[in-house]
Amino acid sequence: MSISVTKLGFLAILVLFCFSISSTEAYDALDPNGNITIKWDVMQWTPDGYVAVVTMYNFQQYRHIQAPGWTLGWTWAKKEVIWSMVGGQTTEQGDCSRFKGNIPHCCKKDPTIVDLMPGTPYNQQIANCCKGGVINSWVQDPANAASSFQVSVGQAGTTNKTVRVPKNFTLRAPGPGYTCGPARIVKASKFSTADKRRVTQALMTWNVTCTYSQFLSQKTPTCCVSLSSFYNETIVPCPTCTCGCQNNITQPGSCVDGDSPYLASAITAPAKNNYAPLVQCTSHMCPIRVHWHVKLNYKEYWRVKVTITNFNYRMNYTQWNLVVQHPNFDNLTKIFSFNYKSLNPYGTINDTAMLWGVKYYNDFLSQAGPLGNVQSELLFRKDPSTFTFDKGWAFPRRIYFNGDNCVMPPPDSYPWLPNSSPRQTISILGLTTAFLLSLAFLLVHA
Repeated sequence: MSISVTKLGFLAILVLFCFSISSTEAYDALDPNGNITIKWDVMQWTPDGYVAVVTMYNFQQYRHIQAPGWTLGWTWAKKEVIWSMVGGQTTEQGDCSRFKGNIPHCCKKDPTIVDLMPGTPYNQQIANCCKGGVINSWVQDPANAASSFQVSVGQAGTTNKTVRVPKNFTLRAPGPGYTCGPARIVKASKFSTADKRRVTQALMTWNVTCTYSQFLSQKTPTCCVSLSSFYNETIVPCPTCTCGCQNNITQPGSCVDGDSPYLASAITAPAKNNYAPLVQCTSHMCPIRVHWHVKLNYKEYWRVKVTITNFNYRMNYTQWNLVVQHPNFDNLTKIFSFNYKSLNPYGTINDTAMLWGVKYYNDFLSQAGPLGNVQSELLFRKDPSTFTFDKGWAFPRRIYFNGDNCVMPPPDSYPWLPNSSPRQTISILGLTTAFLLSLAFLLVHA
């Protein structure tokens, strides 16, 4: 009976713990402070409202927003309308029939905003706009880690006391995954002139913080990891059905073979979900596979080859990145054809690296096919106090692709040192010698 009570108590604690965590919370151990902050700066008053500049800052180290880009939404607190916009637009105008003469840009209670495309006329642009909704990560490309638009709001109040902040902010990038908190009024933003001789400030500012959760983003993983080594012929593949299983009976078209005559039509056919990948038929069914190969062993160094393969026929990955956790990154000596930055999520422990392609060389990961892969090699210096090839130490602890955690093979399947390795050979010889000595002792004293 005591065991049952203990189990019930544990389950009760677990349930309470789960319910105590808000569904809006998200936490990434490798980027604990990462978020997207939306800053809303009221720059001037108008006869019935204000003009504001809205900027989204991507403070995530490695997670970016790729094409087709971000979509931002909110709900007005009163009966506000959008008279005009620069650097962005609403997806719908809504019902503006009550207006005579000047017609607002948008009359919806819950407008949805998208970025303008590159090539927009200059008189419709502001700084940091018109990138098709693409926002790069803070580490990879800080100069392009923000996106802005200007909005003229009417029927909104014309003082700090009469203006009400919008509610229920939503951010899609381009699908789900981000959860936004409430808007909070903060100290007004300040701006320096080009010559740095004058500082101006906003009339009113509020911030909204949005955090990312992979669990909200997709129901299944999006990438997996396979392993191999020079000291073992075994190639450990991605776990079977990591991102789904082949099911052409009840779900025809869930994957397609590279030599299929229907491949071209399948790629161009409109999908029910524009973000749904069309993957090559594999045992793992993942759009992305990362392969880690322990390639060579030197006296003072060891070398690894990393290959990223795209199995998605509908997606080219621009500005891709990889985050790898391994204890030997504190002694990384050389990396070939990738950019590198240490992330140090745990302060002084240097075991996490961010890798991304070299601009105009391999920063573009093409769709599935002969060109759908990028690769590089890493050279590590050995630390005699920690280095070993035993028990899978040479393989990564964790890998992210574009900010999403990749599924690793189970540890008991890692390529292990063969029985003929020096350490184990010495052990076997020692046992054999001991046995022969014992046998000789028994024969002598028989």
